[in-house]
Formats: sequence, structure tokens, C-alpha cells
Amino acid sequence: MRISLVYQILIAFILAILFGAIFGEAIFVVEPLGDLFLRLIQFVIVPLVLASLIVGVTSLGSGKQMLRLGGKTVGYFLITSFIAVGIGLSMGFLFNPGEVADIDPPTEEEVDEELEDAEEQDDDVVDVILSIVPENPIEGMAQADILQVIFFALALGIGILLVGERAEPVKNFFDALAEVMFKVTGGIMKVAPLGVFGILAPVVGEHGLAVLMPLFVVIAALAVGCLLHILLIYGSTVRFLGKISPLKFFKGMTPAFLFAFSSASSAATIPLSMKNVQENVGVSNKTSSFVIPLGATINMDGTALYNGVAVLFIAQFYGVQLSFLEIGTVMVVATLAAIGTAGVPGAGLIMLTITLTAVGLPLEGVALVAAIDRILDMIRTGTNILGDSAATVYVERSEYKDKAFQSNT
Repeated sequence: MRISLVYQILIAFILAILFGAIFGEAIFVVEPLGDLFLRLIQFVIVPLVLASLIVGVTSLGSGKQMLRLGGKTVGYFLITSFIAVGIGLSMGFLFNPGEVADIDPPTEEEVDEELEDAEEQDDDVVDVILSIVPENPIEGMAQADILQVIFFALALGIGILLVGERAEPVKNFFDALAEVMFKVTGGIMKVAPLGVFGILAPVVGEHGLAVLMPLFVVIAALAVGCLLHILLIYGSTVRFLGKISPLKFFKGMTPAFLFAFSSASSAATIPLSMKNVQENVGVSNKTSSFVIPLGATINMDGTALYNGVAVLFIAQFYGVQLSFLEIGTVMVVATLAAIGTAGVPGAGLIMLTITLTAVGLPLEGVALVAAIDRILDMIRTGTNILGDSAATVYVERSEYKDKAFQSNT
């Protein structure tokens, strides 16, 4: 009997935790498996995103339809991110992680290091809007800058629409390229269980299960908040807006969720997310090719929720009582910061720095969560991926009200 990819990845996920806990740092011998798999994923990301997004734009048929689709998508992302920050703040008040977490204040060396990183990150954020526009699109693709690739793909797609019939050969080329990249991605995904094992086992082996205990309350607050957000917001989205069974949705997206959790990278999960949402949930290629790459770049509900938890944790740790106005500031800034987060590992610390600065909290607080940021990143990235996928279901239903979602599972 052939075991489906869902269960293969789930088995690899469980085995990675067990082997990592048992063998400790000795399990690092399997790390090349994870590195190789991530390289294979990174190998397909740029051509896949470029081709699929161009196909998504050109298949819309008109500028009005693209604006409508984009408006629905971004509007949905803003609303869910705002709700996520609210849930994160609620978890912070409920769990009080800064008062019960048994951790030492950051050392002077840690403070200096994190402040230096924060200054560099702040400079990057100031220039982020300009950096979206590539001076050389080929260089942007060579550096795998997803924001620049998306900008170039959108510009090229709009250009193809404006030129019309004469650009049909160009459109056909990208249609064919997208199909080829989906086939290549499908082949790579067959070894996903090995990749998940190679990525996750060394993380558990390095940190161990005991390392979670001192900051267990912080991790628990984020995990419970993300679970509530997934079940309440995404579950309601697919059930009431998408008109499909939440059980079908969550089961269909399990492989992408587990891979996102293991890799802590929204960008690296794009190929598997698109594959799952099309084959397991039944969303069209047209919608998923537009929403998933866009969501992986600007939709970060898990990061927004994390900002809410982390800001309250740091405020409590330093004995700072946030005012109602400051809490409102956190909600607005964290929402906008999450929209601007690139889908790469570690981006949450950049956004946390922005939010802390906005309400005048010590930037030294970043050092408090930096040690476990990889673990926190795994939780929030899994949430981000499900948010992107739920958005595709909502947009698909809003565009095709009588659609019957047919999956291959």
C-alpha cells in the first residue's frame, strides 16, 4: 500500500523529533539532507514564482479584474493581520510571559549585538519600498529577491495584457514554463519527507526539549494564539466565505504546513503550498498563482501575532505598563510591519524591532527572544502558510460563486 505524501511528511516530522531528542547533536550527520532539499526548493522558487505570477496576471484578462483580485487579497490580508495582533496581545495578557518566564536579563554582549543588528535592520526597512523595484531584474532573480521577482512579474504580466495579441507568444512561453516548473516541483516534493527530517532533527538535537522550558510560557502563548487564529479565523474563512469543509482544507494543507513549520520559510514553501491548494483543496491555478506568491511576501499573520505576544512579554519583563494608546499603536504598527515582512527565516526579529521602537520599549528586549527565535519562527511560519491558503479559497469563491471545489484526494 502506497503511503500518501501527507502521512510520509507527518511520519518524518515525528521521527525527526524523536531522533533529535535521543541522539542530540550527533543527529547533525543528517543535516545535509535538509540542506540539499532546501537548495532544491530554492532552485525552483524564482522561475516558479516568476512564471506562475505572470500566468496568474495574464489569465485575469483585464486590468479591472486584476485590481479587483488584488484588492480582495490585500484587504483580506490586512484584516486578518490586524485580528492576529489582537489575539497576540490577548495571549500576552492571559499568559503574562514576562512575569513568569524564568530567564536572565540579556548580557551586555548580547545587548550590543542585537542593537547593532537592529540598527542595520532599521536601515533596511527605511529602504524597503525602493528595494522592491529592481535596478536590474536579472540581478534580482539571481539573488532570489522575492519582492523584486514579484514586482518584475507583475510589471511583465501587465505589459503582456496591454500589448494584447502580439504578446501571445510571450504569454504562451510563460504558460509552458509554469507547467514545466510545476512538474519539476512535483518531482522534488517526492523527497520532501527526507528533507523535513534533515531540517527538523538537527534543530531538536541542538536545542533539545529541555531548552524550551525556561521560555515555555512565551512559546505556549504564541502556539495557543496561532492555534486559535487558525481554527477561528481561517476555519471561518473557508467555511463561511469559501463554502468548503474546514476539515478538508486543513487536511489538504497538512504537507505545506509541516514543511513550513520545519523550514521556517514562507518563500521556500511556495511550491508545496501551490501544489496542495490546487490538488488537495481544488483552487484553480489562476487564483493560486496570484494569491500564494503574493501572500508569501506580504501576508504574515503568524508574525503579526508574534509581535503582539513578544511586545507584551518584553514590556512585562522590563516592568513597563503599556497605555491604551500604546496598545493601539502596537496593533497598527505590527499589522503594517507584518504586511512588509519578507518570507525568509528570521524576519520576525526585524518586525519586532520596528514595533518596539514605535512604543519606546528597550530594543535590548530583542535579545530575550533571539535565542528561541528559530522555534518561534517555525510556529508563526506554519500559521502564515495556512493564512495564504485560506485567502486563495476566499478569493476563489468570491470570483466564482458557483464553483465546486474538486480535489485529487
